[in-house]
Amino acid sequence: MAVTPRTAMVLAAGLGERMRPLTDRLPKPLVRVSGKALLDHVLDRLADGGIERAVVNVHYLADQIERHVAGRAKPRIAISDERSALLGTGGGVVKALDKLGGEPFIHVNSDTIWIDATRPNLERLAEAFEPATMDALLLLAPVASSIGYAGRGDFSMTADGRLVRRGDNGVAPFVYAGAALLRPALFADAPAGAFALTRLFDRAAAAGRLHGLRLEGVWMHVGTPDAIGKAEAAMVAGAT
Repeated sequence: MAVTPRTAMVLAAGLGERMRPLTDRLPKPLVRVSGKALLDHVLDRLADGGIERAVVNVHYLADQIERHVAGRAKPRIAISDERSALLGTGGGVVKALDKLGGEPFIHVNSDTIWIDATRPNLERLAEAFEPATMDALLLLAPVASSIGYAGRGDFSMTADGRLVRRGDNGVAPFVYAGAALLRPALFADAPAGAFALTRLFDRAAAAGRLHGLRLEGVWMHVGTPDAIGKAEAAMVAGAT
């Protein structure tokens, strides 16, 4: 049973420490890649995917992000203010749940960029989502073909799409691409305060309700200043 998400949560509250010195005076979501802020790459993709409302959380240099999105109409922007305390990738969503509504929503990091193949990956996520059997459907990029990623991967995937997290000393073929479709039920009995969303992913995986979808196209990991040029080169190549 496919869903049609109309709401998204965009994580934009992080400190961007690995992107220094660019982030000494600029929040990471506003760092430019190919002439456009990372945050705008994400919001434009959401708008193209039919998302009507995006909740953007803010903490570090929050005023700059608020000013940047103030005039945007597609999608409409709601701010989730974390100025008083940074709540992490999980706690930030819990704080914003009342703004996200009761239906499955897109969850996306503000610094994730990918080049779609034939069909938009957000459309594919929506079509593949099965609320009866999934609390979370993660977009996964193959480690071998990702741009700017040098890690050991995050997950392996079973034949039916369920996810198994990489062990501490192992390697895995897929890396989380920073975009997912989540049910609000994933956050039932979530911890109070700051915590990582991976904690809830692990709980869902233990229940067999964490699934993955392989990204079609090319994913770019833009985590450091030197990764910007690699991403820009990949975008140029993808447009030709």
